Formats: sequence, C-alpha cells, structure tokens
Amino acid sequence: MAEKKNYYEILGVSKNATEEEIKAAYKKLVKQYHPDLHPGDKLAAEKFKEINEANEVLSDKQKRAAYDYEQEHPGMGGMGGMGGAGFGGFGGFGDIFDSIFQGFGGSASVQRDTTGEDIQLSLPLSFMDAAKGCSKEISYSRNEPCPTCNGTGAKGGTAMRTCSKCGGKGQVRYAQETMFGRTVRVGACPDCGGRGKIITEKCPDCKGKGYVRREAKIRLDIPAGADTGSYIRKRGYGQASTEGGAPGDLIVVFRVEPHRIFQRKNMDLYVDLPISFRTAALGGTVKVPGLDDTFDYQIPEGTQSGTTFTVRGKGIRSRNGTGNLYLRVFVEVPTKLTREQKKKIADAAEGVDIKQYEKSKKYADSVSALYGQDPYSAK
Repeated sequence: MAEKKNYYEILGVSKNATEEEIKAAYKKLVKQYHPDLHPGDKLAAEKFKEINEANEVLSDKQKRAAYDYEQEHPGMGGMGGMGGAGFGGFGGFGDIFDSIFQGFGGSASVQRDTTGEDIQLSLPLSFMDAAKGCSKEISYSRNEPCPTCNGTGAKGGTAMRTCSKCGGKGQVRYAQETMFGRTVRVGACPDCGGRGKIITEKCPDCKGKGYVRREAKIRLDIPAGADTGSYIRKRGYGQASTEGGAPGDLIVVFRVEPHRIFQRKNMDLYVDLPISFRTAALGGTVKVPGLDDTFDYQIPEGTQSGTTFTVRGKGIRSRNGTGNLYLRVFVEVPTKLTREQKKKIADAAEGVDIKQYEKSKKYADSVSALYGQDPYSAK
C-alpha cells in the first residue's frame, strides 16, 4: 500500500497553519520549483506537481477537513490515493457526510463544475519591462465556443432531447452500503454526463464538441515590479467548456531575463560600482546608473573596496511600494604604471604609514615584543 503524502510537510507548514500561511508557503515554493526555472529537471517537475497537489487540498476548507479526518482516522477511506484530483467516487468523507443527510431525507446534490480548462502560458520579459511595467500583445491557440451551435454541440443549438435516465435533471441516485447502513447518494447521470439532455444531431461545424480551435490575441498591461513566477489571470480567456459552462481562465506566468548591470531582490536593486584608486582615496563624484537615467553620486574620501552605499527611493517603483538602490563599491587598482607614478604611490603610502604609526603605538609595541622589530622602522 502506497504511503500517504503529508501535505503539510510538502508545503513546510504546521497542521495548525492559517490560510494566509498556507498561501504564502505555496507562493514561495511555486517560485522556487516552477518548471520554467528548471527546464528538463524531472525531480523539480515532480516537486512542483506535489506542491500544487498539496495546495489544492489544504487551501480548500472542505478538502482540508476531510484530509485531516483521514489522517486522524486511517482506513476510513476518503483521501487515500486521491492524488489531488478531488473526491471522485463514493467512500470519501465528503460522500459519507452527504449520504448521512440524504439518509435522513435530506436533499444534498452534486454540483458539477462545467467550467472550461485554464490555459497557462510562460511569457519572457526583459529586466526593464518587468521593472518599469509595459504592455504586451500575445497570441495563443484556444478552444472557443462554437458560434454555429452557441457551444451546445447540437445542430442549430436545439437538436437535443431530454435524457430518459435522469429525466432532464442531470443527476441520478445511487444506493450504497456504508458503515452507517444503507444510504443514498446523488451523482452525475452517466448517459448525459450531467447535462440533462442528449444531442440527437451534432453540429456540422464543431462535430458535437461545442467548440472550435481558434488563434486568439490579447493585450496584457503588465504592472511595474513583475517578477519571475508572478502572473496575470485573465478571466474567461481559457478553454471553452465542453458542456455549455463558462470558459476557463488564461494564466500568464512571467519569466524575467537577467540584466548585465542590475541585480534585483524584490523591489530593491543592486549595482557593482567600480571606482578609481584616486576616487576611493580622495573622494569624488561618479556617474551611477538608474532605471531611468544616470545620476551623480558623491563618494566620500577613504572609501574601502566592498563598501555598500544606500540610495533610497531609487529602486523599483511599484504599486506595492518603492525599493532602494544599493551601490556595492569595488576599487579598480591600476596595473600599468610608469616609474614616476609608482614612486608617487610609494611616497604616499609611506606618508600614510607614518601617520598610522603615530596613531598605533600600542600595535607597534606589541609587534616589537613578539618579533624584536618595529613594524614601521626603515629597513
């Protein structure tokens, strides 16, 4: 018997996690294991599938309650082997719940989701388009409701008859023997698939499918601050329903390309800024790249390589706030110097050593005690 998955461990949350904590953990893991970030990686793809499976159950109150019940009462049926596909077939906790009320004369019914499938696309964005926002028109193929039959699949939209098995209700009752005794449950009619009607003559254009394949175009207004793994959902732009329901959604997931100068963390930007040896020692004004244009920044004298300066408000400006720009300075040491230039640097260095000696007598005495030599004395 296959070991049942622990959805809480998969998302890295506790059993008492709130809806917000589950949502946050899911979003973080989706960004980490999204297939676009790991092309050809089967392990990452499997992990991504597990994450979605766990979120599908734990983000739904009814499914989560049934899952928790099954974890606490193993062997009672329900979640084992459901694979994130919902509560199909009898034996699940939700079915038992419905059956109990039906056994007492209740009128529980099965609500079938006839919405079309979602379409997910990956859209590459340049670093600047993602940071500053842009408008993009994309093309994709989708199943659209057949205009000839209005999505019914029947010729003229009316060549249908009432299903004799369910009497047009789309549902039939099934008697079941459970631990609670003989109960009755309601399920979709197998003859008409829950529609209540059966096509007598198929539409000549869609051949009874209710949809036709078309190329679609849509313009997306991408907000500033879009990042890899973030997405836009366009309601009703997915696949047409095969059963007369509403179409699914179009989900466009962004994949942001790297930049040769900027690095990014949330809304903050990082730049490795090279400065000259002279500027580091004496200070000076340097040109710094920004999202919109370059600007002047004053480097203080005595700046050490590796120092980071913060320029507030110069990061990404989005509806979720504005980030900062961090300048990580590194000093460019000259490699080709004339003899005269080398002498000037040596003279300058000697002067610095003398001042350092005056300020560091304690250090000099310590070195002398250890090695018997003043570290600043001339050789």
